[in-house]
Amino acid sequence: MSAKIFVYVDHFKGKVLPTSWEIVGAGRTLADQLGGHVTAMVVGQNVEALATQAIQYGADEAILADDAVFADYRAEPYASAVSKAAAGAAIVLFPTTTRGRELAGLSAIDLNSGVITDAIALELQNGKIVATKPVYAGKLLAKVTCDASTQIATLRARAFAMPEANTTRAGTVTRLETGVNEAGVVAKVTGYTQNEGGVSLTDANIIVSGGRGVSNNPKLAPPAGMDDKQAEVWRAQEGFRLVGDLASVLGAAVGASRAAVDAGYIPYANQVGQTGKVVSPNLYIACGISGAIQHQAGMRSAKVIVAINKDAEAPIFKLARFGVVGDLFDIVPALTKAFKDKLGK
Repeated sequence: MSAKIFVYVDHFKGKVLPTSWEIVGAGRTLADQLGGHVTAMVVGQNVEALATQAIQYGADEAILADDAVFADYRAEPYASAVSKAAAGAAIVLFPTTTRGRELAGLSAIDLNSGVITDAIALELQNGKIVATKPVYAGKLLAKVTCDASTQIATLRARAFAMPEANTTRAGTVTRLETGVNEAGVVAKVTGYTQNEGGVSLTDANIIVSGGRGVSNNPKLAPPAGMDDKQAEVWRAQEGFRLVGDLASVLGAAVGASRAAVDAGYIPYANQVGQTGKVVSPNLYIACGISGAIQHQAGMRSAKVIVAINKDAEAPIFKLARFGVVGDLFDIVPALTKAFKDKLGK
C-alpha cells in the first residue's frame, strides 16, 4: 500500500491561512518521493470550497468534516474529527499556527504518536521523515525524527515553497461523519474581538518592527500633565506611527520587540520573538531594536534583515545583511519618503 500523507488545512471561518497551501505542497513533495498520496483535511461549516482548493494545490483527495458543530474553532471537536480522519496515516502535517500546534498535540495523543514542532525543512530516510528545526532560540539547527507509526509534524510558515494552484486538477472529496454533536462539546464560543486591521504578521512578505528605541525621541515634548511613564508611552506611540508609515508605504506588517509590548507601546498581537510570533518574511526592517536572542528567535529566518539603531554595538547588526547606524527618527522618515517617491505613492 502506498504511503498516506495527511495535511491539515487551517482557516478561520472559511478564510484559509496561506501557509496551509505550503503544507499541502510539502506533503505533495513527500508523497511523490514515497510513491504515496496526499489527503487534505478540512473542518468547519460551509467550507467545501476549501476542500476543492486543497486538491488544486496538490492534494489527491480531501476529507471534509462540514457541520454546524464546527462553525467555531474549538479544540476538542476539531481534534476528534482530525484524529478520526488521520487514522492509519504514515505522516500527518500541520502548519505551525496556534490552531495547528494545538491540534497536532491533541491528535498525537489520539494517534499514540509524538510531535515534531516548527520544522523548517523535511527529508526522507528509509521512508521516515527527518525534520530540521531551530533550537536554542534559533542559534542552532537540529535534525529530529519520530519513531511512531504515524509521524506528526508542524511546519513553520513561509519555510516551504508555495505551490501553484492547478484549477484543472481533479480529486475526490469525501464527507466524514464524525459523530461529534453540540451536546458533547464542553467549550462554547461567546464572541470574537477583532484586532486592528493591517497586514498579518504571519503571512507578511515585509515586516517593519519597532523596539524600545522608538520612545527615545528627545525632540518630542509630551503634553502637559503627563508623568514620566505616560510621557514615555506617548513618545513611543509617536515613534510607532513612523514605523507604521513606513510599513504602509511598503504594504508591510508592523511588528514589535517584547520590550516594546511589555512597556505598553503596542499590543501583544504585534510581538515578534520566542514568546511572540515566529516570522519568515522576505524583508525584515528592525527599528530601534537591540536584537536580544529572544527576538532573533522569531525573525532570524527572514530572507533579508535591515537594522536601524544608533548603537553600533547592538546585537541585531550581527544578524542583519544591511545596517544603518543612526537616529531612527531621522532615518525612518527619510526611508518612507524615498520609498514613496520610488513607488509613486
